[in-house]
Amino acid sequence: MNHQMTRISILQSSKIMTAMYALFGFIYTLIGIPMIIFGEDEFRIIGVIYLMGPVFMAVFGFIFFVIFAVIYNVLATWLGGFEFELKATGEG
Repeated sequence: MNHQMTRISILQSSKIMTAMYALFGFIYTLIGIPMIIFGEDEFRIIGVIYLMGPVFMAVFGFIFFVIFAVIYNVLATWLGGFEFELKATGEG
C-alpha cells in the first residue's frame, strides 16, 4: 500500500525538530565544559560559546526547518510528495 506525504505541518514538525536539535546540541556542551575548566582564557570563551550550543542549534534548527517545510509543501503540490509503503502489522 503506497502513500504520499503531500504536506508537512509546519509548526508541529518544527517543534519536534527544535527539540531534536537541542538534544544534539548537548554534544557541544560536553565539549565546552572541559574547555572552560581546563582551558586558557581564549579556550574558556570558546567553551562558553559551546555551552550555548543547544540554544543556538534549537533556534537555528527551528528557523531552517520552517523554511524547509514551506519549500517542501510548495514542491509537493507540484511534484508530489515523498512516497512510502505501509505494512499492516495486525497490532492495535
